Amino acid sequence: MRALAAVVVLLCLASASGVAAGQRADGVVLTIDGKIAGEGPRQFTLDDLEAMERESFTTWTPWHDAPVTFEGVPLAALMKHVGARGHLVSAKALNNYYVEYRDFDFARYKPIVAYKADGAYMEISDKGPLFVIFPFDSDPELRSATYLALSIWQLRWMTVQ
Repeated sequence: MRALAAVVVLLCLASASGVAAGQRADGVVLTIDGKIAGEGPRQFTLDDLEAMERESFTTWTPWHDAPVTFEGVPLAALMKHVGARGHLVSAKALNNYYVEYRDFDFARYKPIVAYKADGAYMEISDKGPLFVIFPFDSDPELRSATYLALSIWQLRWMTVQ
């Protein structure tokens, strides 16, 4: 029950910070910590992410009725930007969904941390504000349960170990 209350509080705080109903978040949307360059965690706003290298692609997903065009930061570029030095990247969503990318080749599989879907900022109620998404149409291997499970929406935290 306590975990559910914490999720509700997080969702309310995120909604109050401007991620509801088509608005974009102006506060911190992603924190990366662990084995990264510099001291302490790195925090990113949507403006910070939009200022970085960006990529877009259109792909099928099992969570949408039609192919979607996603735009965001390549995960490989984000890891390079923070100076990631580990072999394991764990990611956690607002709803506490958790995935691990162990010895993962971000450059090969080309996932992005998407902040837009079909040109609009993603709302918490629709997998936002951040969604790690793979270009599923680019390689049949990516349409497997493994890569679908690694597609984490409502991304909020990443730890490099």
